[in-house]
Amino acid sequence: MKNKQPHSPAYEAILKAGPRLKPLQQVHAHLIVSGYGRSRSMLTKLLSLVCDAGFITYAQRIFFCIPSPDSFLFNTLIIRNSKANFSADSLLFYRRMIVSNISPSNYTFSAVIKSCAHLSILNLGRAVHCHVFLSGYDSDLHVQAALVNFYGKSNNVDVARKLFDRMPEKSVVAWNSMISGYEQNGFAKEAIGLFNLMRDLGVNPDSTTCVCVLAACAQLGDIDLGRWVHEFIIGQGLDVNVVLATSLINMYARCGNVSKAREVFDMMSELNVIAWTAMISGYGMHGYGTEAVELFHRMRAHGVRPNNVTFVAVLSACAHAGLVQEGHRVFASMRQEYGLLPGVEHHVCMVDLFGRAGLLNEAYKFVKDVIGEKPAPAVWTAMLGACKMHKNFDLGVEVAEHLLSVEPENPGHYVMLSNIYALAGRMDRVEVVRNIMIQKGLKKHVGYSTVEVDQKNYLFSMGDKSHPNTNEIYQYLDELMGRCREAGYVPESESAMHELEEEEREYSLRYHSEKLALAFGLMRTSPGMTIRIVKNLRMCVDCHSAIKFISVATNREIIVRDRLRFHHFKRGSCSCLDYW
Repeated sequence: MKNKQPHSPAYEAILKAGPRLKPLQQVHAHLIVSGYGRSRSMLTKLLSLVCDAGFITYAQRIFFCIPSPDSFLFNTLIIRNSKANFSADSLLFYRRMIVSNISPSNYTFSAVIKSCAHLSILNLGRAVHCHVFLSGYDSDLHVQAALVNFYGKSNNVDVARKLFDRMPEKSVVAWNSMISGYEQNGFAKEAIGLFNLMRDLGVNPDSTTCVCVLAACAQLGDIDLGRWVHEFIIGQGLDVNVVLATSLINMYARCGNVSKAREVFDMMSELNVIAWTAMISGYGMHGYGTEAVELFHRMRAHGVRPNNVTFVAVLSACAHAGLVQEGHRVFASMRQEYGLLPGVEHHVCMVDLFGRAGLLNEAYKFVKDVIGEKPAPAVWTAMLGACKMHKNFDLGVEVAEHLLSVEPENPGHYVMLSNIYALAGRMDRVEVVRNIMIQKGLKKHVGYSTVEVDQKNYLFSMGDKSHPNTNEIYQYLDELMGRCREAGYVPESESAMHELEEEEREYSLRYHSEKLALAFGLMRTSPGMTIRIVKNLRMCVDCHSAIKFISVATNREIIVRDRLRFHHFKRGSCSCLDYW
């Protein structure tokens, strides 16, 4: 048996350097000086270790020194660039590989498809898909899972599902890709349905599955399944890393249990800016502005640098809680302390902050003086909402007409202008606005609400009569509203006349979607159980008033998540303190 030949001193030096940048740079310099600067074997090993060290840009420079790079080198660079999210570079090396007449492998295609997904380049991804087919890798499980992920991230969930269904064997990665594709495209119900199918088929979910399903639960407000996933994580002994813990925080906060979200937050051993921001945002959406600001200051004291999303969360919390001075200070600190440039979302929060507090002049001055030329339509929309809220009709009309000149095809602007005219008693102008909408073929958003009963979500729209128990629901609601009237409830007639963006005007206030969902929830749950409702639009003033009375009449806690925030109704009051 022959003895293994020892490596050269230069190769031994590379091995000794390991995945550490400085020693590798020293070895590279030595290779150049000693005449090995273009040795393929030496540079290949050097490049691999530089990639292991995570210095992709330096690895690219080494690659260009290697004469006639082979498939191993191309694959190394393509895969490492893709993993490091240098997606454009990964695609450039793929192109160079093709031009060099070197055949890609299944690992090449998986990395390239991932890069296409990261950049959302649909046409290029389709071209790569064709190349996959021609190269005979269309049946490879890794490539198929990558394609499912790509089409899901490219808003082509139907194509993703077709590919997924054709897979003879489905790895947990493929299941995760399809569930994530549904969730990211707003199909939370389908994501949960697929997760249930996964469990029925005996496929064991991993932590990535849990992250995807928790996000879907957050979308739907499905706290029962969210709790089940949390128990599953604990029971399986999964590592509750910062990503998974943050998903739990987000799920509990968006499902109405902010105290449980804080419990998860307090148990985290590692906290990054995303986790802090998730908890701050959770407090904000529930109207706990003071707690959100306190947590923000605590985050800064821990040396964690806030990012743009953090500031949106804090400013939004201040706006919903009426913390005008605190919000102003937080906004100023963006530039002064962190050198961050405020964007559209921060400007919207500030206009909302002033507007909700009734400081319309300050809001308008902020738009004109601080934002300057051409404020984004979203800024004017916040300004318009404030004008409507505080019945400043003259300024509201001015703002609305400006918005229509910028976004003439947005039906929400016409609806808001119509409401302002109606509140001002200008029914002639209301008719003009509605006629314009008809001529342009614009339709307002349809309001709907969902309620969870026995781990199943039921959807109701305004005046909905599609439910098999419609007669029973309507009769129960009529009796319930009668009891509320006796207790002092008076319908807000303005909501019926002018809140056109929330519900169809021709139906009575009584049959708004959240009232129907609430009636069904009360009928089908045990006394004392909390009712949770999710609405896609802002709750109208009348429903807000009515549900306060219903919480007393039924002795129930009722939690409503609308488009803007949470409302916790209990014993005749709401957590928003009517500041919403």
